[in-house]
Amino acid sequence: MTLSIIIVSFNAKADLARCLESLHSAPLRAAHEIIVVDNHSADGSAEATRAWPVVRVIENDANVGFARANNIGIRASTGDNILLLNSDTIVPPGAIDRLLDILNQHPDVAIVGPRLVDAAGRAELSFGRTLGPFNERRQKSRIRRPAVVEALTRRAHSPDWVSGACLLVRRADAEAVGLLDERYFMYVEDVDFGVAIRARGRRVLFTPEVEVLHVRGRSAASAPAATERAYRRSQIAYYEKHRPGWAPLLKLYLRLRGADK
Repeated sequence: MTLSIIIVSFNAKADLARCLESLHSAPLRAAHEIIVVDNHSADGSAEATRAWPVVRVIENDANVGFARANNIGIRASTGDNILLLNSDTIVPPGAIDRLLDILNQHPDVAIVGPRLVDAAGRAELSFGRTLGPFNERRQKSRIRRPAVVEALTRRAHSPDWVSGACLLVRRADAEAVGLLDERYFMYVEDVDFGVAIRARGRRVLFTPEVEVLHVRGRSAASAPAATERAYRRSQIAYYEKHRPGWAPLLKLYLRLRGADK
């Protein structure tokens, strides 16, 4: 098996159906399997997904988070390469095969990520430097300037990480770093994954040659407060793991802002 596509879903029935339809309407050349890991959705996602005969559904009995659910899917898969794909993405014809081609052209690359765009074609800053006080500030500044994002996402380069919304990784590299770190329930796991991959001397690659539509944040939009809390918990966990000297200052800053609840 060349490729295993892992899709984690949580109460995103309509998005998931669109994602699967995009994969079905333009079949991949590469031999592949599709595994949907449902995080105990209450909207009938798992039941609806079983209507797709080529899709394997794994139902968790609780919402175990994004990193752990992806790991469950990875461990149940057999592909030499693994594509982590958000349920709120739509994949154009040929996109995944092209990502595989690019990965195969670069033996030193462990991870490759495409250019992510919204429905209006606006690019997402789906890569960056590892988290830190100054890098986070720089990333937020760039995100607020669409022209800067457009320019940055038009060139191939090797960032510290690429977004887990659509992330292709060699199985050997993923297993060598122990898969995704499950201390992250939601957010930052892709940043941590990139750090672990690069620590082994392997490369992360962003390519603008491939575009994938990312609707973004449907699940998050339904519970913004919980989403914010999940991000802050992951942010703190990352600092405690990688930047322990800064972690107390981050906690103090969040407490003063009332963002530590």
